[in-house]
Amino acid sequence: MGRYPVYTLRFTAGIKGLLGSQYSYQNLTGSISKRFLLSQLGYSNVTLQGGYIFGQVPFPLLTIHRANQTYAYQLNSYNLMNFLEFVSDHYASLAIDHSFNGFFFNKIPLFKKLKWREAVSFKALYGGLRSQNDPAQNPSLYEFPTNELGVPTTYTLNKTPYIEASAGVANVFKFFRVDLVKRLNYLDHPNVSQWGIRARATFDF
Repeated sequence: MGRYPVYTLRFTAGIKGLLGSQYSYQNLTGSISKRFLLSQLGYSNVTLQGGYIFGQVPFPLLTIHRANQTYAYQLNSYNLMNFLEFVSDHYASLAIDHSFNGFFFNKIPLFKKLKWREAVSFKALYGGLRSQNDPAQNPSLYEFPTNELGVPTTYTLNKTPYIEASAGVANVFKFFRVDLVKRLNYLDHPNVSQWGIRARATFDF
């Protein structure tokens, strides 16, 4: 990610009757990413993304938002979201990953020698499901998954965005970043974690 924005645009479609397809639909997604340099305060990588599905589709063809239930921090996933937890047929998201690039640690002699780097991140996801794609209103569609007790494990985002944030230390042993991640809402869902430790390999010198 450099000084100029990076754009992506993707379009897929299904045609009823073609190669056995039972549905006609179009799926349009796009994103824009840019790095903002903030002088001594480091830099921020910002990504805006959105998508819209036209037509009626069953649960497996909805946008199943990227979740992560491993201990590896994933930049393009929601690191405290469960697999298959949220689906949408239209959505928008914002992700901000900021590196202070040693702005604070360099003022502390021990940390300056270690060359660690402070980092924070913020992710928000807003989405929804139109009535035509809601199995509760269309019995012909696949029902959302439930657990062994019959409790739903897949949800829509309603009027509240999913939000998580993290604070971390990068350049540990020259190529590790470790984050403490906090999930800020939808804490009443089954088997969710409010806090988590995640790590990934980076190369910040």
